[in-house]
Amino acid sequence: MSVLCISIVFLQAMSSATYTFEANREYAVSQDQVDILFPFRERFHFPQHNGHDVRYFCGNSLGLQPKSVSYLMEKELEDWARHGVEGHFRAALPWFSYHHVFAERLSEIVGADKDEVVAMNTLTVNLHMLMLSFYRPEGKRYKILMEAGAFPSDQYAVETQVRMHGYDPEDAIIEIVPRHGSYLIEDIDIVNAIIEAGDSLALVMIGGVNYYTGQFFDLEAITKAAHAVGAYAGFDLAHAVGNLPLKLHDWNVDFACWCTYKYLNSGPGGVGGAFVHERHGNNPKLFRLGGWWGNEEKTRFKMQKGFVPQKGAASWQQSNAPVFNMVAHNAALDIYEKAGMKQLREKSLMLTAYMEFLLRQITHLPFDIITPSEPERRGCQLSLLFKDRGREVFEALTHHGVVADWREPNVIRIAPVPLYNTFEDCYGFYEILKNME
Repeated sequence: MSVLCISIVFLQAMSSATYTFEANREYAVSQDQVDILFPFRERFHFPQHNGHDVRYFCGNSLGLQPKSVSYLMEKELEDWARHGVEGHFRAALPWFSYHHVFAERLSEIVGADKDEVVAMNTLTVNLHMLMLSFYRPEGKRYKILMEAGAFPSDQYAVETQVRMHGYDPEDAIIEIVPRHGSYLIEDIDIVNAIIEAGDSLALVMIGGVNYYTGQFFDLEAITKAAHAVGAYAGFDLAHAVGNLPLKLHDWNVDFACWCTYKYLNSGPGGVGGAFVHERHGNNPKLFRLGGWWGNEEKTRFKMQKGFVPQKGAASWQQSNAPVFNMVAHNAALDIYEKAGMKQLREKSLMLTAYMEFLLRQITHLPFDIITPSEPERRGCQLSLLFKDRGREVFEALTHHGVVADWREPNVIRIAPVPLYNTFEDCYGFYEILKNME
């Protein structure tokens, strides 16, 4: 389409939000000028391209570095130099209890009580550890239900957990696929599959937001269905945490885990996180692997036999907190606390809708947006499925200083992250595609 300025009323399905968008730079800049979250952009380092900040749409893969990380890291190095081992108790943030500094902020982000969350390990390690507690097959109840096309680490974790218990993955794993002609999995199909599996089902383990399509599943309905047949419900929230509002406690989710290097901007390989509902975390009879840091804190230094799990999700910890690994997480959560998840979601809804509006003006390139249009079924990611020319488009974007994400065989994923992306970023992305021949 050659029209340079388009004004429409963009009514998102099943949403009360009505936006009037225009496909011109002046409109985009005007929205940035009234955006109360715009100043948060200055809190991050941007990679450079030809002397300018890139247009960074890859926060769903690796978030940007908060500028405060280097300062906080230097403070920890100073404490180590000054105190040595006594830093466990004398550091500004004592290392003995370092993981506690995350509890309240994480609980706000995922909708949990403070004792239900903990920053520890990394995502797949946490997934394995939690499945050791919540995948306890017995008799005819041994099957795990997951979405087809899950992120490979989820597939590998479920496969090897099943094999560890002596089952054949082809028999023990139920994969829910999209309907014919669709790339999305309907929530009702997941619920119906749970009902059909019945008392053969031990666990539902699904990615909260599918990494490929950006689809957000109805975690509350899935959890309710799992419990109705006597199964546990757990979720990999790598692409959901910090991206959209979660209410894990109220939804009665049994467990969840996530990484923090995507929307939570906590650095490559950064510390992961876990949620365990209080009914499980406060049940010492529930099996969990014992570790020194998961033991009751009051008796930790008595060095006695007999693992006594401390209260809550923290009892799944193994070793002492990797402080230097956690520094970026601390810096990033400070930013999230100041921005507020409510305001981030409000901007995300409008920013993502604006990007979708702009992309739908592009009619000369062969792609479809396979991410749901309904705002409650997605976060900020949009997945563009190309029939051809996908690689050519991706390389053109890179050439013009856009950082996006290519996923085989033919998808470009983009994430207009509300913490640091702008409306003008979205327009610049659109303009590059519009000018391609």
